[in-house]
Amino acid sequence: MHQRSARRPQFFYTTAPLPCPYLAGRTERKIVTELTGPEAEPLHDRLSRAGFRRSHNIAYSPVCPGCQACIPIRIVAGAFEPDRTQRRIARANVDLIAAEMPPRATAEQFALFHRYQKARHSDGDMAAMGFYDYRAMVEDTPISTALVEFRDAADRLLGGCLTDRLSDGLSAVYSFYDPATEKRSLGTYAVLWLVDRARELSLPYVYLGYWVPESRKMAYKARFRPSEVLMGGLWRVLGEDAAHSSLAMTSVDA
Repeated sequence: MHQRSARRPQFFYTTAPLPCPYLAGRTERKIVTELTGPEAEPLHDRLSRAGFRRSHNIAYSPVCPGCQACIPIRIVAGAFEPDRTQRRIARANVDLIAAEMPPRATAEQFALFHRYQKARHSDGDMAAMGFYDYRAMVEDTPISTALVEFRDAADRLLGGCLTDRLSDGLSAVYSFYDPATEKRSLGTYAVLWLVDRARELSLPYVYLGYWVPESRKMAYKARFRPSEVLMGGLWRVLGEDAAHSSLAMTSVDA
C-alpha cells in the first residue's frame, strides 16, 4: 500500500506596524510566509503571481489598513516597446557587458552597494548594512537567483541587479549602481536588460515589485509599456491615463 507524504501546512503571519518606506506619515504592515524546502520554488511562483515579493527566504505582501498605494506591476516582455528616453539610455550603455553571476556576495559588489546607499538612500535602513548583511541579502535564497553584474570595457563594476527566476518571468529583487554614473540611468538600463533577457528565455514577464504612484522613487515603473498591474485579484493592462498621471509627479530615474 502506497502512502502519500503529507504536505506541510503553509503559515502566514502579519507584521507589526512600521513607518512606511514610501509615503511619509503612513504606517506599513505586511503578510509574510517562509520559503523553505522542496516546495519553495513553486510556492514562490504562485505567490509572485499573487503580488508577493521575496526578501531572503521570506515572501511578503503589504496589507496596510486603509491603504492600497502599493500596486504589483510586471512588464509584458514580448510586447515591450521602449520609448524615446529608454532608447537613448540603451544607446548610452551599449558599451557595458552584463553577466549573470551566482548569488555569491563579493567585496567589490558590497563596496558599490554601500556607495549607492550612501548617495541615494542615506536615510534608509539599508545604508547601515554591513558586508554580512549584504551577503545575507544575496545568498540567503531558496530559489533560482542570479546577481547580474554590469561592467564597462575596463572591467569596472558599475551596477548590479539581484534577480529571481520564475516559471513565467524574471523578478528584479534589488538593483544598485555607481552614483558617479548617474547620467547612464543604470536603474532603467537594468530593467531594459532584464526585458531582453526574458525574451531570450521565452519568458513572458519581468516583475518589478510595487508601483507606488504617489512615491517619487517608485512612480518610474509605469514608464515601461505595456505593463500589467494586479488589481482586484486580476492582472490588467496599465492604462495610459493612469501611467501619465503618475509620471507627471516625478522626473527622477530609478
